[in-house]
Amino acid sequence: MKAIRRFTVRTVLPEPLRQLEELVLNLRWSWHHETLDLFRAVDPALWEAVHHDPVRLLGEVAPERLAQLAEDRRFLRRLQDTAEDLHEYLTAPRWYQSLSGAPSSIAYFSPEYGITAALPQYSGGLGILAGDHLKTASDLGVPIIAVGLLYRHGYFSQSLSPDGWQLERYPPIDPNGLPLTLLREADGTPVRVAIGLPPGGAGRGDGDDDHGGVRGPAEHGAGARELHAQVWLARVGRVPQLLLDSDVEDNDPAARDVTDRLYGGGGDHRLLQEMLLGIGGVRAIRAYCRITGHPAPEVFHTNEGHAGFLGVERIRELVSEQALTFDEALEATRAGTVFTTHTPVPAGIDRFPRELIARYFGGANEDPYVPAERVLALGAEDYPGGDRTVFNMAVMGMRLAQRVNGVSELHGEVSREMFGGLWGGFDTAEVPIGSITNGVHAGTWVAREVLDLAAREIPALMASGRGWEEVRDVPESEIWRIRGVLRERLVLDARRRLRESWRQRGASEAEMSWIDDALDPNVLTIGFARRVPSYKRLTLMMSDPDRLRRILLDPDRPVQIVIAGKAHPADEGGKRLIQEIVRFSDGEDVRHRIVFLPDYDMALGRLMVQGCDVWMNNPLRPLEACGTSGMKAALNGGLNLSIRDGWWDEWYDGQNGWAIPSADGLSSPDRRDELEAGALYELIEDHVSVTFYDRDSAGLPRRWLEMVKHTIATLGPKVLASRMLRDYVLDLYTPAAASEREMVADKYAGARALAGWKQRVAKAWPGVAVEHVETDGGESPQVGALLTVKAVVALGGLDPDDVAVEVAYGRVDDADALIDPAYLDLGGAEPAGDGRLRCTGEVPLGRSGAFGYGVRVVPSHPMLSTRAEMGLVALPPAPHGMTNGDLR
Repeated sequence: MKAIRRFTVRTVLPEPLRQLEELVLNLRWSWHHETLDLFRAVDPALWEAVHHDPVRLLGEVAPERLAQLAEDRRFLRRLQDTAEDLHEYLTAPRWYQSLSGAPSSIAYFSPEYGITAALPQYSGGLGILAGDHLKTASDLGVPIIAVGLLYRHGYFSQSLSPDGWQLERYPPIDPNGLPLTLLREADGTPVRVAIGLPPGGAGRGDGDDDHGGVRGPAEHGAGARELHAQVWLARVGRVPQLLLDSDVEDNDPAARDVTDRLYGGGGDHRLLQEMLLGIGGVRAIRAYCRITGHPAPEVFHTNEGHAGFLGVERIRELVSEQALTFDEALEATRAGTVFTTHTPVPAGIDRFPRELIARYFGGANEDPYVPAERVLALGAEDYPGGDRTVFNMAVMGMRLAQRVNGVSELHGEVSREMFGGLWGGFDTAEVPIGSITNGVHAGTWVAREVLDLAAREIPALMASGRGWEEVRDVPESEIWRIRGVLRERLVLDARRRLRESWRQRGASEAEMSWIDDALDPNVLTIGFARRVPSYKRLTLMMSDPDRLRRILLDPDRPVQIVIAGKAHPADEGGKRLIQEIVRFSDGEDVRHRIVFLPDYDMALGRLMVQGCDVWMNNPLRPLEACGTSGMKAALNGGLNLSIRDGWWDEWYDGQNGWAIPSADGLSSPDRRDELEAGALYELIEDHVSVTFYDRDSAGLPRRWLEMVKHTIATLGPKVLASRMLRDYVLDLYTPAAASEREMVADKYAGARALAGWKQRVAKAWPGVAVEHVETDGGESPQVGALLTVKAVVALGGLDPDDVAVEVAYGRVDDADALIDPAYLDLGGAEPAGDGRLRCTGEVPLGRSGAFGYGVRVVPSHPMLSTRAEMGLVALPPAPHGMTNGDLR
């Protein structure tokens, strides 16, 4: 008989061991080796059996063992020391506390978080990046409050059928068996937040909610219904993480399932998740700050578009509580909002039918403070090439944020191209989307052996993060020894996982005897672990199966490949790619050299980036936003073999790995795959394996180890999440906080003034024009001369201070388009009658060759983040005054 419900009964610890619970409930243990050592000492065999999950460890350890530990003076001293170390970590000033002008608090919203495999609330790179962001914020003392959803079934557990087809399983997750506690009021009542639903929507909405803040939009309409959620609290070092959970008795069965699984369902279900994350998340933060006294966030960071509705909720707060207009509240909201886009693939952006948004934000569910048509306008693709029938979450996120960034330099370029329509009239390079390249959290991903080596050989590096060049002085024999240890660890664990997978596929013990010799700890090991959308090209390595087979089985320079990855449950194409690779790796001649390990998660990912000699990545350029797994491999002494996409395009230098040539621009996908696969094979055969197996008399691959040391020395400072988060703090969070303070000062005078100014400028803009342009620089100007540019512009009723008249100048191509132009404000403004303005400026001719210029008028206000912010520009009807030919 099966149980109808599963739950976790937590152990009662003896009083001397109570600090163990404090250590378990702070997820710092997931990257703190000394705390993990303490857990291991509780019961070493059980620690391995529970896969290093301390909550399960304490739940399953025998009472007799706990009693024994309570009398063990040596263990109690270790426990006390570890608890005191945690307290010091949580309270001592860190880097952030030395800054001035930084925000008092930052709210960080993400649909998924990869903190530890014991808290399975992630699917891929977005969640892993979010987890590293929080851990690094804790290490640096950055006061972030994180918000997400608690998925009762996580993403999914992956297994394989006998013929290699991906199978999904959604094991139930009991929050009481996780390192979480409920957020409660002072009287012990669990906090509840609620969002409004249209009549007939999910959720009962019965009963009053005494705790959890303001009601959703539905409270204002007839037949109001609500979706309720409780709030679980995780401690990620210093960072509180709030996870909203709709599985509460206040909801009907459909509403209870809103947070059932990550990226499950579609349509209404997905929209409800994103409404709960954004709107409910803001309300959860308000409750948390009220209860704990934590400073209210000055900056809100939206990690991808899923949480975009947080801006709508903040507008509602300001309109209802501060008596601002919608436009005034929009300006105040934008000033303190940062939006990070993670996808260069349009298909990866959430888009909903406009009718669906209208149903949830309009009709009986409409909030008088947030009219449905204003919400719809935020996500409208009302620009050339857009689809006016859909509501785009990324577009809404960008309209609600004054600062937007991609996650690598190349991804920033791609994003400016993708979303340029939002700033029509401006060149792609001027689209206000910047970039901060992702980084990784070393404590999570770097092997302990590597960290210990660094602490022993390069103490300056461990103490301050400096001293990377000293890596070159580390003995190569010691690096090679550690690489062998990590490779062997991966091989042994891969064999265990293979055996488990084959057993699940129905193989008998006799059929699995070969697994004892699968992989070889002394063979060049290449890793490939990704999500499996088509653009990541899992099977590019199989474009020529016979050639791949020869590479794997080379008698002198053998290669082995370890592969892992999950396809989205609805992605039949991705599942076919997995099946193709599994069927090849099942072949008796190669199965000891190439393996597919199912159920890719953080634990397996850590083993792979630590144990593989080479990290392979071959997406279709430029469709990889960043791709941080190669960074993790580099920090562990691995070399990258990758298409120049994402971060690798930015930091490949010819000595830190190998770049696979990309056949950009080919119209035939098959031909492109063929060329790039051929280049991949050639690199492995003639460069990677040759360098790995070229040994000196001591058995060391000297050239390989030189590349490893160069990689760590040069990439180490760049790929760390500490560098990434410092960039966010200095370049985005602190300027956003300054803008926020400027908006809210003197009872939101700044927001009121800017909103009124924008409305006035937008209304007058059709009358703004560049009427006349002329130059005075001689017929044959030379390098070093000055070109005088004069322009007459019509202001359309605006004041001269409302605009900037600019000349853009520089090299031009054959079509007279400016290449990387410079900009100069034309000063010397004087009235020209009839509301016109005459401006004059001098353009320096700093180089010879084809040269051109153009004149434009743009809005100008000290509170604008960029001249392109409003998407308004006035250009002359024709390039009057343009001189054709060379200016020498």
